[in-house]
Amino acid sequence: MIAELTKNERQGALIILLALAITGLAMAAGGRGDPFGVHGALVLVVAIAGIFAVIGGYYAPEPSPDRLDSYYDSPTKFGIIAAMVWAVIGMAVGDWVAWLLAYPEWTFDAAWASFGRLRPVHTSGVIFGFGGNALIATSFYVMQRTSRARLPDQLTPWFVLFGYNLFCVIAATGYLMGVTQSKEYAEPEWYADIWLVIVWVTYFVLYLRTLNRRKEPHIYVSNWYYLAFILVVAMLHIVNNLAVPISWGSAKSYSLFSGVQDAMTEWWYGHNAVAFFLTSGFLGMLYYYMPKRAGRPIYSYRMSIISFWGITFFYMWAGSHHLHYTALPQWVQSLGMTFSVMLLVPSWVSAGNALMTLNGAWHKVRDDAVLRFMMVAAVFYGLSTFEGSFMAIRPVNSLSHYTDWTVGHVHAGALGWVAMITFGAIYASVPWLWKRNGMYSAKLVEAHFWLALAGTIIYVFAMWNSGIIQGLMWRTYNESGTLAYSFVDSLVAMHPYYIARAVGGVFFLLGAVIGFYNIWMTIRTAAQDEAAHTTADRPVIEPAVGAPALQPGE
Repeated sequence: MIAELTKNERQGALIILLALAITGLAMAAGGRGDPFGVHGALVLVVAIAGIFAVIGGYYAPEPSPDRLDSYYDSPTKFGIIAAMVWAVIGMAVGDWVAWLLAYPEWTFDAAWASFGRLRPVHTSGVIFGFGGNALIATSFYVMQRTSRARLPDQLTPWFVLFGYNLFCVIAATGYLMGVTQSKEYAEPEWYADIWLVIVWVTYFVLYLRTLNRRKEPHIYVSNWYYLAFILVVAMLHIVNNLAVPISWGSAKSYSLFSGVQDAMTEWWYGHNAVAFFLTSGFLGMLYYYMPKRAGRPIYSYRMSIISFWGITFFYMWAGSHHLHYTALPQWVQSLGMTFSVMLLVPSWVSAGNALMTLNGAWHKVRDDAVLRFMMVAAVFYGLSTFEGSFMAIRPVNSLSHYTDWTVGHVHAGALGWVAMITFGAIYASVPWLWKRNGMYSAKLVEAHFWLALAGTIIYVFAMWNSGIIQGLMWRTYNESGTLAYSFVDSLVAMHPYYIARAVGGVFFLLGAVIGFYNIWMTIRTAAQDEAAHTTADRPVIEPAVGAPALQPGE
């Protein structure tokens, strides 16, 4: 990696790492006896390791000017590997937590092993570790191919990826130490939030710099979705995490908002994190990888643009449906419900557009497990968005809220939509990036698909049944007007469904482990494919005068 940097970039990397080391040292010194100091020491160790790595390769020959004739894919490779590592970790912790819900006595007598600390390790690991790395990696890949422009430098993408993964590590280790803001999907404390803002703004500027250098006049729709993901997540993250630390040497802070305003700000963030982190970015992924894998153009490019603006506008107003029957003003609840129902239209336009793109390519879906991942993702996207709009209706929400139905809905989207399209995109990208004709084992891809699909169906159906039974038991009254069932009665009724959920999680985790092994073996054996090695990342045709050359993946 260091050998790919120019001399000026190596110097820039040393300056960044030195500044990071000084920051870590100050945190460690100022936060003695506090988790803040532990994280300072972690930052210091990471920075020193980075300084030694850069110094070790500082005098290596500078990269050849010929590199500018090809795309810069090394950051994408790293991002894909990091995504799969986080997938295995996050899903393993998630399934552990699922078994603990069925058998609470299986825990350890240690604070870090409690449900309240493990659960955010799972959610952050799979959403930000797995999903975030996959989004960053594929955005670098897609952006270059669709704009036909190389990333503007070699240092910035590495800063984004390493900085982002440092944030993920700080977040996960913080949860185990009890460091949390107690905000859903926004648990990291103030210092981690500030670091993420620096990384994320750098990412946004990098994307704009690349698009500004594009040789393709049109900005392909995938870039619209990726840019919406980057820009809106930055806005959401900054506003929701406005907080005042109790001191510069403490991890603890207090939100700038309070009461119902804090709840509304949190769920404005929370639902739009689903919208722009877990939907918009992955739609950008879908709109590139599915047509490429199917060998078919998007069914309707106009539909893709219309759905983009519909999703971008409607989603912004929907967050208040998480707060039905609370102190939030009734009109705000009704506004969120109305926009949630309207949101079904652009969401189904996207799902339908994806599925109709496969017209004329269904035989490929039958034979190609990678394309099948993408097809199933589109189906689950349509299903989960319908379910979300339905559950946002206030009378339906009175049954579903606080029950496992919500958990089933979330995982229909997380497993069936987000994970499926991510695995499909990774399986499509790995042979292209590592100069292979295909994955190490097509049978393992097939096995991963069926394990993932089986795990998703078992999980989601278990939670649907569990949630509806919960809701009905909690609202059943006897003849005297008192509750017919105690809360403990509902817990007993949930036990078989919790076991089923954990079993479904085992299936999905096994699929991820198989996928990780298959990807790793593909990388290890990449050098054997000499024929692909000579043409994979260079122009394949002579360009016409004044026109840029098409490259693989375009």
